[in-house]
Amino acid sequence: MSYPLRVALMTDKPMLLELIARSIRQLGAGDYRSEQIEAALKGAFGVDTQLIEDGTYFVAEADSRIVGCGGWSWRRTLFGGDANRGRDAARLDPAVDAAKIRAFFVDPDYSRRGIGSAILARCEQAASERGFHQCEMMATLPGVRLYRTFGYQGETMIHHPLADGITIQFVPMRKTL
Repeated sequence: MSYPLRVALMTDKPMLLELIARSIRQLGAGDYRSEQIEAALKGAFGVDTQLIEDGTYFVAEADSRIVGCGGWSWRRTLFGGDANRGRDAARLDPAVDAAKIRAFFVDPDYSRRGIGSAILARCEQAASERGFHQCEMMATLPGVRLYRTFGYQGETMIHHPLADGITIQFVPMRKTL
């Protein structure tokens, strides 16, 4: 079954927040402790309204609800929702910079049905059409498996600091388009 993709709207934000929390709590439970997930939901995971405003964030729909989301960016911020500190909205130069693949989450009831793959293909195509030759991301541990399948490379795990001395593991990954 194919799931229609569309550009996310600002009115989708409440549904996106629910989807992101449900997705990482269930699909991330095998890779992260619950305290890591809850701390990350306060900044590292969340909706980035800049992506929605830029028209580079996509949603997949089924049964009149959003079942997947993800996007790409031509701005410097690599990851994180609106609450994440250290955001940088400066524009990237496609001749020398990599487009950013951002904020992929799938409803646990719809996982492993090609939704993430379809959104990733759409993002790579859009980035390529804007002149980018490379993409990079800060992948969650559950996401690494998907991204490797599509040619992204990266092995070195980082420990990103969250609140109260908690850290969460991510893997920086990159691909030439």
